[in-house]
Amino acid sequence: MILHSSVTVTGIEGLPLIQKGDDLPQLISERCALENGDIICIASTIISKAKGYSRSLCDVSPGQQATHIASVTGEDPRFLQVVLDQACDVLVETPFTLTELPFGHVGVRSGVDASNVEDGLVIVLPPDPMKEAKEVRESLLRITGKECGVIVTDTCGRSFRRGQTGHAIGWSGMTAIRDFRGDTDLFGRTLEITEEAVIDEISGFANLIMGESNNGIPAVHFRGIPKWTGHDNIYFRPEEDIIRKALKKM
Repeated sequence: MILHSSVTVTGIEGLPLIQKGDDLPQLISERCALENGDIICIASTIISKAKGYSRSLCDVSPGQQATHIASVTGEDPRFLQVVLDQACDVLVETPFTLTELPFGHVGVRSGVDASNVEDGLVIVLPPDPMKEAKEVRESLLRITGKECGVIVTDTCGRSFRRGQTGHAIGWSGMTAIRDFRGDTDLFGRTLEITEEAVIDEISGFANLIMGESNNGIPAVHFRGIPKWTGHDNIYFRPEEDIIRKALKKM
């Protein structure tokens, strides 16, 4: 991997409030001149809005588990039922609900979001973010003729640290991990365990540009990031994950 002298990072401004049925690749391409090798980070929220991945709380009937958690946390049991509906495993119930989603992501409250959406609705994460990233990349190629990478991002907390950062939940056109194993360090020693989560590093910077609350910049354009090689095994297998094992013992 040869480092370039500069990387350009630009928020894609002027996107409208996304509604179900909106053509995100078209809207992005109209506001961003793409070149081969560029990377576009897109907040999962607008993917979900465009695809209609939302739930109306008035249509949700909370079950026993959601009602129990709500009695401890003070949250809306209907909201918690949506959280449980999205999950394939519940690692922690309280003081916050930590869940695993079918595509491998582990996050608080299944990534269900009640902000920046109409009252009474909640947005859920795309059920297959990898598919969404691939669809956007292929559409951008068709519209612009340019080969770009696409990352779908979501904001998540981190163990042992306060605050949220951007994480990649779907990607296309690159590998998730840059694998240094087998390379040598400055002193000629062979690296044995170093794997860099490049897509999360890019997503974290994208989130800095996107901001939170009412900033209104849900897509970010990167240019000048060199290509890398590696693999896509970003999620630990259950038997490897010591944190999951510890949580399950609680």
